Amino acid sequence: MNEIAFVIGNGTSRASINLSKLKSQGKIYGCNALYRDFDPDILVCVDTKMVIEINNAKYQHSHEVWTNPNKLFHNMTGFNFFNPGKGWSSGPTALWKASQDGFDEIYILGFDYEGIDDKINNMYADTANYRKSTDKATYFGNWQKQTYSTIYQNRDKRYIRVIQEEGYIPREFSKLYNLKHMNITDFCEKFAKI
Repeated sequence: MNEIAFVIGNGTSRASINLSKLKSQGKIYGCNALYRDFDPDILVCVDTKMVIEINNAKYQHSHEVWTNPNKLFHNMTGFNFFNPGKGWSSGPTALWKASQDGFDEIYILGFDYEGIDDKINNMYADTANYRKSTDKATYFGNWQKQTYSTIYQNRDKRYIRVIQEEGYIPREFSKLYNLKHMNITDFCEKFAKI
């Protein structure tokens, strides 16, 4: 395929990246509340409260939205359902979806994992369906394992995780020869220069 995909998580490291600059350069997969500010090509949302919010906004009727099957959603229309559902968090599920869709090169943004000073690290903290920015950081072990699993199982693809200068790199990720890390400055020079 040789095309590029961008998978956008909601960690605060991506705050300075102009996502609209990426639209013409690859397919964009986003997660959860990203739809409030930006229309990705594909939105992945597996959090029940966020799916209900998206349904109330009727966003799925004009945009491609993927979620897991759930008996709470049986009267909702316009959603695409993973079959079977992954049972994973939204970010790693979006990464898995981009990998399944055949992209050779996948950039991963906003997958920060760690909190900020042991507090929540999320672009949408303090908004509906999200925790407060003063709350204790969310356990990220599952996100990390799910990301690792996707990259490990797709060794024919190239993954680039975009991080801040001193961004957290899980030790296990060093075993993945098809994963590299790029700092935000270099990424913006390449793709999202304002």
